[in-house]
Amino acid sequence: MIKSFRHKGIQQFFESGSKAGIQAEHAGKLARQLMVLNAAKCPQEMDVPGWRLHPLKGELADHWAVKVNGNWRLTFAFESEDAVLVDYQDYH
Repeated sequence: MIKSFRHKGIQQFFESGSKAGIQAEHAGKLARQLMVLNAAKCPQEMDVPGWRLHPLKGELADHWAVKVNGNWRLTFAFESEDAVLVDYQDYH
């Protein structure tokens, strides 16, 4: 279950469907990714073909990312069986 967000726009999208804080063209894929993430109990459950699940390094060690589109990624960490610090970012 998703327990916390870093990105206010992705939190609003998850909670209300508001596209105000995200790229509108990413809404469909983000909706699917957030649905799977909310049900996931570990990062490996986000290993869906085409999403390119990968662990992050450096300052974001212990975080994971899946590709949304172009350079945009949905990043997150897990504490026990809960997703935390969910972020939506262009980190390249």
